[in-house]
Amino acid sequence: MASASPISDSTLQVRRVVSAPRERVYAAWTEPDRMKKWFLAPDKEYISEIIEVDLRVGGRLRAKTAKSPAGPPHRLNGVFREVKPLEKLVFTWSWEGQPEMGESLVTVEFRQLGESTFTEVVLTHELFPNKEVRDQHNQGWIGCLDRMVETL
Repeated sequence: MASASPISDSTLQVRRVVSAPRERVYAAWTEPDRMKKWFLAPDKEYISEIIEVDLRVGGRLRAKTAKSPAGPPHRLNGVFREVKPLEKLVFTWSWEGQPEMGESLVTVEFRQLGESTFTEVVLTHELFPNKEVRDQHNQGWIGCLDRMVETL
């Protein structure tokens, strides 16, 4: 299970140890066919579509999710700021049509634990406009990371 801790009113951090090699965990974050099984889908009611993953600095990340096929979609737009294969991803995060949420920043670190096949994922999401928005995303990330583990 993921452990989460608010760092400030505008920042959260979620940590999860995954029983999988770092290569597989990184692929879950960067390959659209794998991402659609868990990204933006904190529980099984959500359906995600990965529209674009241009995995390079300046490349775009676009996805959408809905609670059901007929539900209204939520669209995510982001731009990769840093891409270090197998080590780190940094990208912006903004919800289309929700300017009050602002643009935030997500940093995902992939840490191989010793010589084992365990990987620690450290996700830091910052620049939230307030703690209520931070807490909504905190719960979402915990659910998403739990789903990611199920898909690995």
